[in-house]
Amino acid sequence: MALSVFDLFSIGIGPSSSHTVGPMRAAVMFAERLEEEGVLDRVERIHSQLFGSLGATGVGHGSDKAVMLGLSGERPEICDPRAVEGTLERIRTEKRLPLNGGREIAFDEDRDLVLHRRKTLPVHPNGMSFTAYDAAGEVLSEHVYYSVGGGFVVNEGADGSTQIVEDDTDLPHHFTTGDRLLEICRETGLTIPQVMMANETVWRSEEEVRSGLLKIWEVMRECVRNGTHAEGTLPGGLKVPRRAPGLWRHLQETEGDAHDPLSGMDWITVYALAVNEENASGGRVVTAPTNGAAGIIPAVLHYYVEFFPGADEEGVVDFLLTAGAIGVIFKENASISGAEVGCQGEVGSACAMAAGAFAQVIGGTPAQVENAAEIGMEHNLGLTCDPVGGLVQIPCIERNAVASVKAITAARTALRGDGSHIVSLDKVVKTMRETGQDMKVKYKETARGGLAVNVIEC
Repeated sequence: MALSVFDLFSIGIGPSSSHTVGPMRAAVMFAERLEEEGVLDRVERIHSQLFGSLGATGVGHGSDKAVMLGLSGERPEICDPRAVEGTLERIRTEKRLPLNGGREIAFDEDRDLVLHRRKTLPVHPNGMSFTAYDAAGEVLSEHVYYSVGGGFVVNEGADGSTQIVEDDTDLPHHFTTGDRLLEICRETGLTIPQVMMANETVWRSEEEVRSGLLKIWEVMRECVRNGTHAEGTLPGGLKVPRRAPGLWRHLQETEGDAHDPLSGMDWITVYALAVNEENASGGRVVTAPTNGAAGIIPAVLHYYVEFFPGADEEGVVDFLLTAGAIGVIFKENASISGAEVGCQGEVGSACAMAAGAFAQVIGGTPAQVENAAEIGMEHNLGLTCDPVGGLVQIPCIERNAVASVKAITAARTALRGDGSHIVSLDKVVKTMRETGQDMKVKYKETARGGLAVNVIEC
């Protein structure tokens, strides 16, 4: 399967890529499928069901809202986060839903949107089903979808298999493993971002790739700006205060504590906190590669741009291309879904991607980049996903800040060596996948284990 950097970095809304962005995309896919099947005009009611992790933490992650918005024709990459509450309020008050943005149908949330806290569909923990009925109550269409992480959605066919529309594009430098990527670099003399750019130009021109990545970077920057100026508390019962604005003001007033040798860590922290507080509030973010881990890559990239004199747009593009190349390896060989392998698949993958990308832009060789990514992942192995109250707040927000600093450490450690190391990136990816398989379900985004049961939701 050919993956693009734009598959891993997409613009969406918070708080979760698998629980918000994915369900919204699945609902849109179902609404469009009704039109393709020629039954859209006959639909009078749609019954939606969320299973597994989606059902267990769906309310805290906004999955219920995402389904209603998706059935209404809203798409995560273009919807206005400031306007969605008004849309949802109208649906709930009038009990009417504009199906695919057009004709309104009856929609009673209590009846038509069911979250199963303990039932799980086969294939993946993030399963959902949609059933459309006509005026007589006859089934017009029924489909099952799975949100498999990072906003990716797959459809289940009539035989029960998952129908993944694979991109079989013939890439000039196809790779799915770290070993193969390094081999390509040795054979061609190309850097990792050059390999990735050559592959990307199969789908779009080099200028389009560059402009697309710089657009991603601008959304990341906008997210940090928004997050450092939004006061108050985050939505949900935890009443978590936003800390990014206060820390931002302190750093501005003290000019970053110039005499403090560790002030750089505070800047990295505030960048990550800003993004994840925006995500937790349902704001616009970039899945990098998921929403729950959306703050790590922007934080490290901000640190590079703000603290390195030679940083420029070329470096930004190389950073994102390198992070994308590492993300491909995780997506192809393990998972980036917290519901499937725990938070090691989200924060761990993002930490590895940021570490490798940072190593690239500060002068690392391909071997050192691979080493940095391996270090970033190795020291996130076994990380559980246990969101308190089912909200993407505790421990998610701080976890992004800590992982951002860890990514810097991983990159700098790798650059102090020659790239040779005992544990390869491929071995640690395999270990992450196997660890996720062995992890108890209650530690995989169900809010039924760990901090989620030891911290009382207020």
